[in-house]
Amino acid sequence: LAELMASVQDMNTSKETIGAVVDYAEFMLKRDVFDNEAIGSHGADMLLKSKETIRLMTICNTGSLATAGYGTALGVARALHSRGKLESITALETRPYNQGSRLTAFEIVEEGMPGTKQLICDGAAAAMMKINGIDACVVGADRVCANGDTANKIGTYNLSLIAAAHKVPFYVASPFTTLDVNLPTGDSIPIEERPAAEMIGSGSAPENIKVWNPAFDVTPNKYINGIITEKGVICDRTSDGSLDIVSFVKNHSTAQ
Repeated sequence: LAELMASVQDMNTSKETIGAVVDYAEFMLKRDVFDNEAIGSHGADMLLKSKETIRLMTICNTGSLATAGYGTALGVARALHSRGKLESITALETRPYNQGSRLTAFEIVEEGMPGTKQLICDGAAAAMMKINGIDACVVGADRVCANGDTANKIGTYNLSLIAAAHKVPFYVASPFTTLDVNLPTGDSIPIEERPAAEMIGSGSAPENIKVWNPAFDVTPNKYINGIITEKGVICDRTSDGSLDIVSFVKNHSTAQ
């Protein structure tokens, strides 16, 4: 936004200003797709270091419907699929707003991604890992703290615990811009609470039930194997075991 404001402050006509805004929007579109494709490539490379093909699990929507046209966590799935290395993908429905079943499932079908159990309810993740097997979980993030704690759609923390119990690698795919070194830990992240009606309506619950409906949760860094960005994958840890986000940001902030 600062770049855009600087570019239009000396313009004399509304036509010039509108043109500059449109040009910058088109630049942001191209950059976002480019960055997402890089995230997908880095993520696919990382996962394929230990497996020939990947059975992937994800939550919420992180695809072209959530970005400018490619995706972050779902971009990793796209990259694997384009290489013929995606054995299967499973999306959690992501209650109560069902971004997984409404959006991710749509993208999986439209992309022709493989799998026989492509959509499951949130509570089936553990059974899926135990009975059918999953090679990796890749999820998105709205913010990544200095120690690697990440905020994402509610249910992500649950999924990380399930993955840890089944020894399934758990990765976060997120743009470099989500790395916030000014927030020391996930305890600093404010969590939005959604209206009760959203949960009551989607679950056919009685209208007078008392509801707690947080939109996000925070996954502690100890349950995360790495953070996949367009500039590379963060796996290095500090002496206290935290993901070394600060060093990565310092080393890549001026890199183009």
